[in-house]
Amino acid sequence: MNISADTLATMDPPTETAAVPKRSTSYAKDKAKIQARLRRMEGQVRGVQRMVEEDQYCVDILTQLSAVIAAARQAGLLILDDHIRGCILGTCSHGHEDQEEMLAELSSAIERFTRTAS
Repeated sequence: MNISADTLATMDPPTETAAVPKRSTSYAKDKAKIQARLRRMEGQVRGVQRMVEEDQYCVDILTQLSAVIAAARQAGLLILDDHIRGCILGTCSHGHEDQEEMLAELSSAIERFTRTAS
């Protein structure tokens, strides 16, 4: 969607209640490693698509899907580890009021991740 400069100039500014995306640098030291893993996963998924297009054996496709899931789990664990070290133990500024709020957010994130990654 392209918005002209004139349209942007006449738009109302964001209100106070507008959601501001949270930014984090807790994974900054591992960002290149995370991106490499995600690109590798992307290639694996394309390979699985190609296998399906070529009517490859089901068990071989399942084996490759298992590798994609394992790669996603490893990338997620790295991000989670960085979040714990940088945001929970460190000094991130995500506007948490207190430690209980921060721990509740962490518990929720771990629950979502383990539900989808297991």
